[in-house]
Amino acid sequence: MAAAVSPQHGFLNTNGVRLHYVRQGQGPLMLFLHGFPEFWYSWRHQLNSFAAHYTCVALDLRGYNDSDKPEGIEAYRLEVLVEDVRGAMVALGHEQMVLVGHDWGGAIAWAFAYAHPELLRSLVVMNMPHPAKFAEGLRTPQQLLKSWYVGAFQLPLLPELLLQAGDYWAIEQMLRGMAIDKTAFSDADLRAYKDSAAKPGALTAMVNYYRALTLGRSWSQPWGILNVPTLLIWGEEDAALGKELTLGTEAYVSNLRLRYIPQCSHWVQQEQPYQVNALMAEFLGLEP
Repeated sequence: MAAAVSPQHGFLNTNGVRLHYVRQGQGPLMLFLHGFPEFWYSWRHQLNSFAAHYTCVALDLRGYNDSDKPEGIEAYRLEVLVEDVRGAMVALGHEQMVLVGHDWGGAIAWAFAYAHPELLRSLVVMNMPHPAKFAEGLRTPQQLLKSWYVGAFQLPLLPELLLQAGDYWAIEQMLRGMAIDKTAFSDADLRAYKDSAAKPGALTAMVNYYRALTLGRSWSQPWGILNVPTLLIWGEEDAALGKELTLGTEAYVSNLRLRYIPQCSHWVQQEQPYQVNALMAEFLGLEP
């Protein structure tokens, strides 16, 4: 049963930054973390669906949309992003949460689960492999070819110029261009993403997530066994991350549920929202 209360916008302070968020519903906290090149809006199909059972909060991650955009690559290290999330939970007045992440948000969610497992009721990750499996994948030619842009994003200035060229044509190609069902992204949806990326300082901040990949030790830490109940949802036609990256995840997650969605791209929660929401509801033990 969908909640009738409309989403509310707000701001919170965490880890030295001010983050914008959208909140809907009441109950235990369900915190949503978006990916690149998105913002809170990528969870528009999930907020209302789960608001009858949870306080659903979709963040704009630091650097994105209406959140603060600190300068410098160091500000976007993974361990910093993890602490943003912990502080956000506290600022929202909760002691535990269901954490949901896609793409970069998924990477942060995986790292958060290892850093603060006691703060999680459960974990839902979409189209972002376990960090150990991603590291394995980056040692294969097929995944290296798919991840070519990560290297390109290390260059100064040029990525930002290419992303904004032609009214942010590259962002449109990433979203609608990669989608199997092109109707998943309306012209209004694309305009929202372009306008978000056009905000002062946003593009550099967004690319700095990739530039910070080599900083710190978070990505290279030894990954033990995660005991948090975990749902991994995967759109099978992901052009950026191969399905093979999911194989063997159970070696790192003791309580894992892995679900594939065929004929669906990387943008799984936007392209197949009904399937994604149904899988989440089943995992969380909610009535259909």
